[in-house]
Amino acid sequence: MELTHIEHLGIAVKSLEEAIPYYEQMLGLKCYSIEEVKDQKVKTAFFKIGQTKLELLESTDPEGTIAKFIEKRGEGVHHVAFATPSVKTCLTELEGKGVKLIDKEPRKGAEGLNIAFLHPKSTHGVLTEICEDPNKQ
Repeated sequence: MELTHIEHLGIAVKSLEEAIPYYEQMLGLKCYSIEEVKDQKVKTAFFKIGQTKLELLESTDPEGTIAKFIEKRGEGVHHVAFATPSVKTCLTELEGKGVKLIDKEPRKGAEGLNIAFLHPKSTHGVLTEICEDPNKQ
């Protein structure tokens, strides 16, 4: 299994409209993309700092994963995402090592990435995402 870098940190927010100005005006970052991922019931906003991205996540549905996360824990870090050349290879290897998978197969995520999540019960409480950029193959 090969992980190349932290692809992004996912941060759950109640409102992109309210959160984006903090990252732009206070931290001096630039939001370069806002996108809705309908099947995940989320709207995302991306910032880049060095090689790593920050992904703000706003729920588009009160029953969505992000809305439930905020209800239980409040706004804040939701997940860490690692880049890999092959999500499928990572999933196969991790499952073979006993890691509980949320996604047994890669699916499409924001920015056209192939993604899969690992269950926090197997990752010491950290929701972990594995990402692959199909354009870099």
